[in-house]
Amino acid sequence: MSVDFNFNQLSFIILIIFVAAWLVQMLYHWLLFRRLAFYKKKEKNESLEPVSVIVCARDAYEYLLDLIPAVLSQDYPEFELVIVNDCSQDDTEEYLKDLARNNPKINLVNLTQNLNFFRGKKFPLSMGIKSAKYDLLLLTDADCVPNSNQWIRGMVGAYSKNTEIIVGYGPYFERKGLLNKLIRFDTLYIAMQYLSLALAKKPYMGVGRNLSYRKSTFMKNKGFTSHYNIPSGDDDLFISQVANKHNTDIFIDSEIRVESEPKRSWSSWIRQKRRHYSTGVKYKPHTNRALGFLLGSRLAYYPALIALFFLPHAFDFSIGKFYYFIVIGLFALAHYVTMFIIYHKSAKQLGEKHLGLIFTPFYDCFFMIFTTVLGFWSTLFKPKGW
Repeated sequence: MSVDFNFNQLSFIILIIFVAAWLVQMLYHWLLFRRLAFYKKKEKNESLEPVSVIVCARDAYEYLLDLIPAVLSQDYPEFELVIVNDCSQDDTEEYLKDLARNNPKINLVNLTQNLNFFRGKKFPLSMGIKSAKYDLLLLTDADCVPNSNQWIRGMVGAYSKNTEIIVGYGPYFERKGLLNKLIRFDTLYIAMQYLSLALAKKPYMGVGRNLSYRKSTFMKNKGFTSHYNIPSGDDDLFISQVANKHNTDIFIDSEIRVESEPKRSWSSWIRQKRRHYSTGVKYKPHTNRALGFLLGSRLAYYPALIALFFLPHAFDFSIGKFYYFIVIGLFALAHYVTMFIIYHKSAKQLGEKHLGLIFTPFYDCFFMIFTTVLGFWSTLFKPKGW
């Protein structure tokens, strides 16, 4: 039984691209993403030092009605809740003043004049950090809610002797509809990247919905000074600036989540994603190379796979073209099974459910195109307000 190969130049190039992209994808999944997928929890640090939980709020009265009771009910011996009221025009200021009068755990920072010469929350967050009583800081957003009274204990328990930064996971509430599934899958995929790279001792970002670092680290690195003119990036750009392989660790727990309300419209989600992509170009070169190489392999893999199924004439099999399709199909099946295992295990680690991960290739193709188009768009045309 013999097989003769009759390549034309285009067929050969497509085959090489496909094999190279397939190998890169498999290496990223089994060498990098497996770190999160098969992560084993470490022993908790039992030294429960005092914590300052910091929240910035602007016209967030309705959100604070859920957040504040959830924070104040945390099972933790000593903490304060620093709330920065950033010139709110709703009932936020009155509500917070009433709470602060009756609860010594609340440290209210009330900004009544708009001194924030740059858009975003870096100025109010800086004011909250400077007003914090304790060195250990725990950050979340006003529209977030911890689902457990063990949140502070869990994040602090991830600190060790030399740790200065703990990167956590910030999921979104499960809602009906395709947009919600896309947002939650995107959040999962981004978390797979930054948590896996942190576990590989190459941390590059965190999410402000669930992030902890030391006040001394913030002050030593002059806060957000190096990127104050960029509205967003109080979480990812700051962590990219100060995190290293020695001072950063992660905390994940499928039962302890800080969940946030997702965008309800496509336009608001796209605006949010544009801001994120616009800050992403400010990451360190080696981080952008790693993320770019991953995206490039996705951009190459799927078109090459489709092209190979339309080019069976690239091979002249004496045993029949049926086996050609079997070989290409086995490559695709191995890629699909790998993705399903890694995504499923990662989702389980992070407590994500009902994402329909059997459709992972659909999600992957969608975000391959979405990320590329929106990334170029955001680079060429900055989001409004920049």
